[in-house]
Amino acid sequence: MKTTTFSIVGMHCASCAVRNERSLKKIAGVRSVAVNLATNTATVEYDERQTKRQTLLDAVVRNGYKVLAHQENHDHHAMAKREVAQAKAKAIAALVLMTPVLVLAMFDVELPFTWGPYNASVWVQAILGSAIILGFGWEFHAGMLRRARYLTANMDTLVSLGTLAALAFSLWAMAVGNPQRYFETGAVITALILLGRYIESLSRGQANAAIEKLMNLGAKTARLIADGTEREIPIEEVRVGDVLLVKPGEKIPVDGTVVKGSSTVDESMLTGESMPVDKGAEAPVFGATINLNGAIQIRATKVGKDTILAQIIKMVAEAQAKKAPIQKLADQISGVFVPVVLVLAVLTAAGWYLATGDFARSLTYAVAVLVIACPCALGLATPTAIMVGTGEGAKRGILIKNGEALEKGKHIDVVVFDKTGTLTEGKPRVTDISPCAPGMAADEFLTLAGSLEQNSEHPLAQAVVAAAKEKSLPLREVDGFTNLAGKGVEGKIGAEAYRLGHARYLNEAGVNTAVCTEKISQLEAEAKTVVVLAKGKTALGVLAIADTMKPDAVAAVQQLTASGVTAVMISGDNRRTAEAIAKQAGITSVLAQVLPQEKAEKVKLLQREGKKVAFVGDGINDAPALAQANLGVAIGTGTDIAIEAGDIVLVKGSPLKVVEAIQLSQRTFRTIVQNMYWAFGYNVAAIPLAAFGLLNPMIAAGAMAFSSISVVGNSLRIRRKR
Repeated sequence: MKTTTFSIVGMHCASCAVRNERSLKKIAGVRSVAVNLATNTATVEYDERQTKRQTLLDAVVRNGYKVLAHQENHDHHAMAKREVAQAKAKAIAALVLMTPVLVLAMFDVELPFTWGPYNASVWVQAILGSAIILGFGWEFHAGMLRRARYLTANMDTLVSLGTLAALAFSLWAMAVGNPQRYFETGAVITALILLGRYIESLSRGQANAAIEKLMNLGAKTARLIADGTEREIPIEEVRVGDVLLVKPGEKIPVDGTVVKGSSTVDESMLTGESMPVDKGAEAPVFGATINLNGAIQIRATKVGKDTILAQIIKMVAEAQAKKAPIQKLADQISGVFVPVVLVLAVLTAAGWYLATGDFARSLTYAVAVLVIACPCALGLATPTAIMVGTGEGAKRGILIKNGEALEKGKHIDVVVFDKTGTLTEGKPRVTDISPCAPGMAADEFLTLAGSLEQNSEHPLAQAVVAAAKEKSLPLREVDGFTNLAGKGVEGKIGAEAYRLGHARYLNEAGVNTAVCTEKISQLEAEAKTVVVLAKGKTALGVLAIADTMKPDAVAAVQQLTASGVTAVMISGDNRRTAEAIAKQAGITSVLAQVLPQEKAEKVKLLQREGKKVAFVGDGINDAPALAQANLGVAIGTGTDIAIEAGDIVLVKGSPLKVVEAIQLSQRTFRTIVQNMYWAFGYNVAAIPLAAFGLLNPMIAAGAMAFSSISVVGNSLRIRRKR
């Protein structure tokens, strides 16, 4: 199966999207279709053996729309800018020409000369009104004709029929001498709807600005180090494995690892966190982040579309192209909405004519029904909120992969945190240094331990060495180093023999560890790994090593609890260890001794209890649980498989971002519901008013435009809430 995305030019309402969706779904080999009104795009999954991409494009063209054959992001943005510029020019011109028509008609102004049976005022209204309705409003009439060929209707049909009816009646009235004319009605309707379309296109562009800003974040050039020389090359020429120089204040051009130098890097554009991050040898760096204070050389590991920034842009764009399930309701209604409105308009005209015998009055009320019912707000209700929500998430390091994720996050009862790499840092660190021998200073103790461990590659040994280096302690040479697997290490520093390892190993070697027993018991009760350092047969003290809790884990759990969500920790550790770690985070509910393949089953058990479960994980073995959960939240620092399985991806593994992601999902979904209620409620309330003659067509046109603007404006409120 292959997925393609292309732009559609000329869609203006939900029924436009529905029409194109239905046509594409009828093509053999098409598996799924999502046509998005807000982004003017179609995303189609299809079997290349059964159909070709050109066949998909042709189906849309036959519906009367234009397509952009390429699917690059800059095509979408260039098209959006052109659409805004064209809509603005049309709206301004129509409003300028409409003004004299409206003034002359409303105030019954007579000009100083007459031609034929009518004052020049009537001729000006007729000429300018016709120019606006037939000229600037031609897109509505062309759209109506295209739909009529296939016996379908959309918003264009409603506007076209309404304005043409007003124009035709007015011209007929002039021909027969009837004083009732509605040139200004058709002109005002056309101008206001064109203004509404301009504001909608402008607002859609604002809602989508996050992607454009992300696209502009990347560096345009890179400094390549090759054959001992430095030269500047375009970013497109950088290849994996190239060594690049990044000077202070410059953007890091691509994803890579530091091979020389050290610095601090501002990663806020990726993570939303303001604190700069220290970078030394082998540290990962990401394209578009800013090198702050030291020159560093990096080796490129990911370039072009494989970088984190490119993946963010892709995922946000895909999220905006996909539909939330709630939008299907709007689409289904839109599919039958326009034909029903046409019938209601005919019934309105017939009913008023039978009741009053006044053809002009009957026509006016029918036109009001047609205009007020234009389903713009309905078509914009869901996609604009998704666009703003996903764009805002991207700015904060929260990647919402699709509209469905927003619905999944609307009500969560339980958040299950995988322990390692999610609540904890995922790597061991020295947490306690406790000398037991009289006169032994902590720094001297750590120097001896680090010196012994510097020749070992064990992760715990590396944690001890890292702790010594953090304090800039000078490590000493070790003679006769021996690594005893599963026990510890031993060697000579100067003339003295030292051992470092588990208390049991030292006891077996004849070392008396009784002086440290109380401290060992205390640290082991805190779920820490404890090693003892001895000189000869004398115990000098203990080191505790643990996978430390992330700094904001406690705050995240507190915020979840305050919002009525239960935090659960899942771990493969024994219950004593797991409960000790959970206690540090403030979590009381613990699932311990869980094998990797059992995580998804634990999620199922919670779901069987009626709970809506979010699972937060970062490893390959978390993928099934992420997929099983109602909402899968993958840590972006984890594996690609976990990221693929999650509904939401956090660029950096802050537990507080889990809370923020759930809140953003809930807020965005709440906005969608508000938009839908407004769009449905507006039409339900307004159509009867128009049918009973309580709205004239000009007011109806203004109200219709206002409803769409309100929906877009409500969606943009997501940005302002934190």
